[in-house]
Amino acid sequence: MRKAIIMGASSGMGQEVARLLLADGWLLGIAARRMEALEKIHEEYPEQVLTSQIDVTAEDAPDRLLELIERRGGVDLYFHASGIGKKNPRLDPSVELNTVRTNALGFTRMIDTVFNYMVSHPLPAFSQGKADGPSRGYQIACISSIAGTQGLGPAPSYSATKAFQNTYIQALEQLAISRHINIRFTDIRPGFVDTDLLKGGHYPMLMDKRQVACEIVKAIDRREHVRVIDWRYRILTRLWQWIPRSLWRRFNLLGDQKMK
Repeated sequence: MRKAIIMGASSGMGQEVARLLLADGWLLGIAARRMEALEKIHEEYPEQVLTSQIDVTAEDAPDRLLELIERRGGVDLYFHASGIGKKNPRLDPSVELNTVRTNALGFTRMIDTVFNYMVSHPLPAFSQGKADGPSRGYQIACISSIAGTQGLGPAPSYSATKAFQNTYIQALEQLAISRHINIRFTDIRPGFVDTDLLKGGHYPMLMDKRQVACEIVKAIDRREHVRVIDWRYRILTRLWQWIPRSLWRRFNLLGDQKMK
């Protein structure tokens, strides 16, 4: 059976993807800071699920991740769905720094740990192959965001850390190919999704989380390099990329909000 570790499975897209993989017969190791939601999934799928309390910003997070992988008996797919984000036009330092700790430092800590695990546990000869060949090999997938496309004034650290994730995954993909390591990377970039992360705000083109989860699983199964979800956001981000920086910096993304 295929084995996956999902970081950030207690809510949102991490939990939705976990449930889809479980329905497809995967064996999972699920982790997050909050154990209550994880234990509920374990109770529903006791034969398929192992749980672990992991805070990606904690120093012991790598050890806890490796322990979960060992308990699971290995890993075929690592899915990183742990992240935070918040509008912060007044630049509250606690919001900015906590976002960086989670989305940049915590992200790097976890991705590097699983990358090095996969390197140190090479697949049997019959499973090896070129990075783009027929072999399935290992896979690392993460949820970043379309927010990494351009700097967003209302959410500076969020858009900056998502751009960091986009570039980091691209760099590791190049590194794996250069080192002849059979690890595939999938960068998932959704737009606004109706999850707890966006509660209390009004967002355009809000997407259903179950539908987005289905697209994520499809992108993982197809082993796509980058997947922007959905088609409307693919058009939007392409337009963003065409806007010159001299014009982009003048965009008022605050709308009618008044700053005091």
